Amino acid sequence: MKTVARLLCVALVAVMIASVPSIDGKMNGIHNQAGQGCTCHYSTGTSITANHDFPTSYNAGQVYNINITHTGGTQAFVGGFNVVVDKGTIQNAGTGVKIQGGTSATHTGSGQLGWAFDWQAPSSGSGTVSVDIAVLQGDGNNGNSGDSWDSASASITENVAQNAAPVASNVFISISGQSGAVTEAYYDQALNGNYDFADADGDSDAGSEIRWRKNGGVVFAHNNNMAVPSSATSIGETWTMSVTPNDGYDYGSVVTSTNTVEIVDYDADNDGYGDQSDAFPNDPNEHADSDSDGVGDNADAFPNDPAETLDSDNDGTGDNNDAFPNDPSEDTDSDTDGIGDNADAFPNDATETMDSDSDGTGDNSDWAPNDASESADSDDDGVGNNADAFPYDASETLDSDNDNVGDNADAFPNDPTETMDSDSDGTGDNGDAFPNDPTETVDSDSDGTGDNSDEFPNDATEQTDNDSDGVGNNADAFPDDSAEQADNDSDGVGNNADVFPDDASETLDSDNDNVGDNADAFPNDSTETMDSDNDSVGDNTDAFPNDATETVDTDDDGYGDNGDAFPNDVFEWLDSDNDSVGDNSDAFPNDANETLDSDGDGVGDNEQAEIEAQIAADEDAAAAQQRTLIGGGIGLLVIAGAAVAFLRRRGGADVPEPKDFTSPMLEIEPSPMAAAVIPSPAVAQPMAAVAPVQAVELTVENQWTDEQGHTWRLMSDGSNLWWNGSDWQKV
Repeated sequence: MKTVARLLCVALVAVMIASVPSIDGKMNGIHNQAGQGCTCHYSTGTSITANHDFPTSYNAGQVYNINITHTGGTQAFVGGFNVVVDKGTIQNAGTGVKIQGGTSATHTGSGQLGWAFDWQAPSSGSGTVSVDIAVLQGDGNNGNSGDSWDSASASITENVAQNAAPVASNVFISISGQSGAVTEAYYDQALNGNYDFADADGDSDAGSEIRWRKNGGVVFAHNNNMAVPSSATSIGETWTMSVTPNDGYDYGSVVTSTNTVEIVDYDADNDGYGDQSDAFPNDPNEHADSDSDGVGDNADAFPNDPAETLDSDNDGTGDNNDAFPNDPSEDTDSDTDGIGDNADAFPNDATETMDSDSDGTGDNSDWAPNDASESADSDDDGVGNNADAFPYDASETLDSDNDNVGDNADAFPNDPTETMDSDSDGTGDNGDAFPNDPTETVDSDSDGTGDNSDEFPNDATEQTDNDSDGVGNNADAFPDDSAEQADNDSDGVGNNADVFPDDASETLDSDNDNVGDNADAFPNDSTETMDSDNDSVGDNTDAFPNDATETVDTDDDGYGDNGDAFPNDVFEWLDSDNDSVGDNSDAFPNDANETLDSDGDGVGDNEQAEIEAQIAADEDAAAAQQRTLIGGGIGLLVIAGAAVAFLRRRGGADVPEPKDFTSPMLEIEPSPMAAAVIPSPAVAQPMAAVAPVQAVELTVENQWTDEQGHTWRLMSDGSNLWWNGSDWQKV
């Protein structure tokens, strides 16, 4: 029976071992799986994107530092990766990285989200390298659901040595007779191009491109010519050249000449003007003849008048046209009266020559020849016409302001813009914006309100400022409140008092956390703004911001203290049978009478002890009954023998048969002991009681959760246990 039990236990353990999930997850990565991705994880969490910095091309044998990361995902600091290359060698593993065979790299632990290693490119001629990459981020729930992963691939082409492009240098323009660069060339000199050619491969110049540019534009007629003839240049032009070197295989970079050459003219008289543009090329004092009269502009008193060259009396009139060429004060006698026009007060009137009083009327016809201010008195008022503003009106003589209204009738005789003052306010009607209102004269902003009454005389949109805050009532959202002028969000609170002037839903921020009191669940606490679960504990402080029943997780096991039966034990949170032993450590989480199964036989240590004690008690009772039966049998035999002897002594012939002690009436269980010879009292001793087995109390040495979400324990006896969801199974 014991042999059968042992065989069953061995078979059960084998089945349990076969059903245990692989521990090749969180603690250790998997090699050579990048092409298939992290398929053992349910990618239902926030999506991620795998990132890498493998080169797009490689140089044979070169070592590249590679970084593997991702973007997106959750905030959980749990991740893994696998990279597989088909050529080259992965080497120099960084922190948290392990390498297999030089072609596969993966993680050694789960506590990081980025990994680095070196990759040495293969030898020359290996061709394109293929790379597969898989990156995982877990959500920290100790399981394989809710995770996110992404895969990527890369093709790295081999860099093959190419022809080295040639190089042009020392590019410049020279002219005949000079070997160096020049900045000027005469119009009759050819321009010569110069450059040095170099090629790292030793190739020769094979048709390098030459381009000549005049005033910045390419002159295609001279493409690839090393010289430009003088016939192609003109004075005032600027020339450059460029070279694009060619070795017969490739073109190098374009190089422009270091100098720019200006085409210039000769200057025989060294007066700074080229001979081609100098009207007097051999006269250093002249270079222009604007009127083409053969006299240079410098010597020509009238350089723009071909009819004149001299002005003997320097009066500005050429001698040819001067009636008085030697009299600088005269040059014309228009009325041919022999008196030059300058001295003739009436140069076009042969009857007049003098105007003694210089009043414009010749002395011969002047009413007052010695009074420069007068020559006639048309209205006979005793005031000459010139002094009489109204020479034909005997009632007026003055018009001090020249407004055509005599001083006698002009309310403003000295103001030409005014003649009347209808409201007698001292301001003329023309300048008075309110000619009939003695209290107003000006309306600077033309808003219909006089400046005296207008608090904003220069602003047509404003007239009044009730609160004297410098902002008119029309523009002032709070015309009676000097502390406010604007209300951007139209919430009835002025911008100065409104902490959120552009948000109509907010005005105050009591705790200065930049969240308005209306939207702030904790308006007086600058460290909190939201209470998602309405439990009066802010989200920043609440370990469970979306669970109104929980706020604290003292042991950081993901279970709030209110619902955690063991709030200070990160490995425990449930006690289903309320026996003060957590479900993870309780071999019988739903049985308050049991917590341990030291021998892993499915029977708790407490029940095991009771069974063993009952077995010992049963064995003691059986031994005692056996002794009683044996003693009773001996007594009956003695009594029976005595009765027979007594009857025989009495001489009776009918002696009854002895009592059959094997009769069922005695209810003696047939057994080898009953059929044997009755032993002596010394032999029939009670059996020794079997001592109960003492349970060995095991302790947990280590506990962890693998990538598939299974929780494991290393026990003090060296054994491993895993939690199958309802019980700890021994492996």
